[in-house]
Amino acid sequence: MTRTRVNHMIRITPIRLIGANNEQIGVIETHEALKMAQEAGLDLVEIVADGRPPVCKIMDYGKHKYEESKNQQKNRAASKSAELKEIRLGRSVKIDPHDVQIRIDQGRRFLMGGHKVLYTQRFRGREIAHKQLGLEHLDEVMKQLADVSKVEQGARWMGKAASIVLAPDKVKIEAIKRKLEKEKAEKAKAQGRKIEDIEAEEAKKVAEQEAVLAAKDAAEGPDDDQD
Repeated sequence: MTRTRVNHMIRITPIRLIGANNEQIGVIETHEALKMAQEAGLDLVEIVADGRPPVCKIMDYGKHKYEESKNQQKNRAASKSAELKEIRLGRSVKIDPHDVQIRIDQGRRFLMGGHKVLYTQRFRGREIAHKQLGLEHLDEVMKQLADVSKVEQGARWMGKAASIVLAPDKVKIEAIKRKLEKEKAEKAKAQGRKIEDIEAEEAKKVAEQEAVLAAKDAAEGPDDDQD
């Protein structure tokens, strides 16, 4: 990995200099550029080493490295392929509306986190004769999550199950995140609390909801086709 030359590590002279405000200063002697950087309380950084003469810029190198690191983290996160999270709407169409809502809330969290979500509605025994009941559940999911998602795959059948795939709508999600952050800050100010405390409280509620969902899934037992 090539090391970036900074300040007195730059031995070649002359150099082509760019000022702190991106102004083109031109070709000058390196010691003059160093003096300009020092007087501004900044650094002289080589940005194009193989140029003839090399190109250097006056900047806050520490701040530059920090911002570069943050951008790399964002790029790595963005480059990771989104996971496909599966959420089952119970093992029967006879699922309580409250339980459907819990699973919709869970899907919202996955979508807000950048993941795609596969919703599956299973049919037990003779329920397959009443497909519309299960499709109504999937329609409700799509309706409630339309503000953060787009339908990537409409209802598709596989055996005694119907499924849909929702993908995050990045533009809508970013707008919602900004709105939520603003509301959270206003709530913290109004209640005289720290934002961290409100976030911890919200995380606790989510954990409790996830525990309830896991318990319900476990109580339903294994998949079967009994009447």
